[in-house]
Amino acid sequence: MIVFGGAGILLDVEGTTSSIAFVYDVLFEHAKRHVAGFLAEHAGDPEVRKLAARVAAAGGSLTADEIAADPARVALVAIDLMNRDVKETALKTLQGMIWRRGFESGEIVAHVFEDVPPALARWADAGLDVRIYSSGSIDAQKLFFAHTAAGDLTACLRGHYDTTTGPKREPASYGRIAADMGLDPRRVLFVSDVNAELDAARAAGMATALAVRPGNRQADGLYEHELVTSFAEIVT
Repeated sequence: MIVFGGAGILLDVEGTTSSIAFVYDVLFEHAKRHVAGFLAEHAGDPEVRKLAARVAAAGGSLTADEIAADPARVALVAIDLMNRDVKETALKTLQGMIWRRGFESGEIVAHVFEDVPPALARWADAGLDVRIYSSGSIDAQKLFFAHTAAGDLTACLRGHYDTTTGPKREPASYGRIAADMGLDPRRVLFVSDVNAELDAARAAGMATALAVRPGNRQADGLYEHELVTSFAEIVT
């Protein structure tokens, strides 16, 4: 059990609020199935073309002319990056755009652990500033929490951060988030299943907790972080 007397809680998504299996087996697979069609359908959209170019550059294999001539080749690069779980901001933005149709149609319903909805409601009712920090784009995060199996949870959340704020394994990113929340880092608890992220948050001055969820990978890191198997174990 963690007794937290601060004012803000910052949450990771994959392996923390939702299972790793859902992210890889449902969200990533949906994006892989639809990325080629999405790129072809939106080939005339300047924003999508810009994202496609950045994704191709991240793969290091296509020229600008090749991208314009054959969007399907960009799709193959995007799928390869997803298979390797590359945290490329343009790819995450593209994924979010693809997922939008799936969430809004009801084809995708976000998984959250059973303890998450009551904890979010409890923290929000107590006046805590609860926010999300994920490698998934901010738009994707909002879609995710608006379309969960437990309903729309967005009313419990005051903000979202993605890799446009900075990499999740760098202390400066957590310093920026605390500043944006208007809180001293010591008054923010960051919960994640990745020790390297928790190490970075701890180095920035935040309190930390390691989420131990079914299917999570073995954790290791520089610091020891208190373990939680359920958000019910975080007492505020």
